[in-house]
Amino acid sequence: MSTAAAPVRTLRTGTVLADLLPSSRVRDVALVAGGAALTGLAAQIALPVPGSPVPVSGQTFAALLVGTALGARRGFLSLALYAVVGMAGVPWFAEGASGYAMPSFGYILGMMLAATVVGALARRGADRSVPRTAGAMVLGSAIIYAVGVPYLALATGMSLDQAVAAGLTPFLIGDALKAALAMGALPAAWKLLGRKG
Repeated sequence: MSTAAAPVRTLRTGTVLADLLPSSRVRDVALVAGGAALTGLAAQIALPVPGSPVPVSGQTFAALLVGTALGARRGFLSLALYAVVGMAGVPWFAEGASGYAMPSFGYILGMMLAATVVGALARRGADRSVPRTAGAMVLGSAIIYAVGVPYLALATGMSLDQAVAAGLTPFLIGDALKAALAMGALPAAWKLLGRKG
């Protein structure tokens, strides 16, 4: 009876989780559409924040997860599809909203950019360890706020300080929890997929 260890499959940097599926154009279309749908579903997990026109929702977590798992190009396309379909009237933004005439639309624009950046970082291995995943999630969240908070200020007539108080500060604890989930899930997925059997 052989006692040899199971062969280890080498997963090289430059690969994101989605690349482990058999490659085809159909796969890429399905991944882009699936990422948009996942973000739309996660957006329905939403809680209003007193004094803020922006709810706490699952869409930011989904957007960062989609970008990381799909890579920069597919992540951007997925979030762009999510934005375009929502602007066209599908009620899958947070709290069942649609259109673009809402003060929180800047966060959706930020999610497209954030998904692209975390996807590019994932190609460089940023989702393979807890500390690197934490860094990618923090950077992605910062990008979402860098676009969303000024947009909120412009859309509502708030000062920048008021927009920070209404559109950033109440969300920091939730974002830390979402980052912790990603820090556990993504490296664990790579560890599981790194071995056959």
